Amino acid sequence: MPAPKKFDEATRERAVRMYLDRLEQHGEAKVEARRQVGALLDINQATIRNWVEAEERAAGSRPAASARVAESEEVRALKRRVAELERANDILKTASAFFAQAELDRRLR
Repeated sequence: MPAPKKFDEATRERAVRMYLDRLEQHGEAKVEARRQVGALLDINQATIRNWVEAEERAAGSRPAASARVAESEEVRALKRRVAELERANDILKTASAFFAQAELDRRLR
């Protein structure tokens, strides 16, 4: 069973609205805006960050976690492919050097 919610929906909306207003009007950094709003409302700034991110996901301006997971899986697959290709290049460079040396040795005889 999830923990009971400490803040009601109106408080959440107010905190997010105050945060966004501080960003717009004062041009503060995100961390500073969260710190100021958190101090005013006695709410942890990490909690405000979570609320803002949830609001952005609901509005569609922030990708959902599932989209980020799919992207990270794709990045991991691409990194594996790059590592495989780099190993193949190293093998080809070594083989090329070996055969070039063998050709030089053959010409000297």
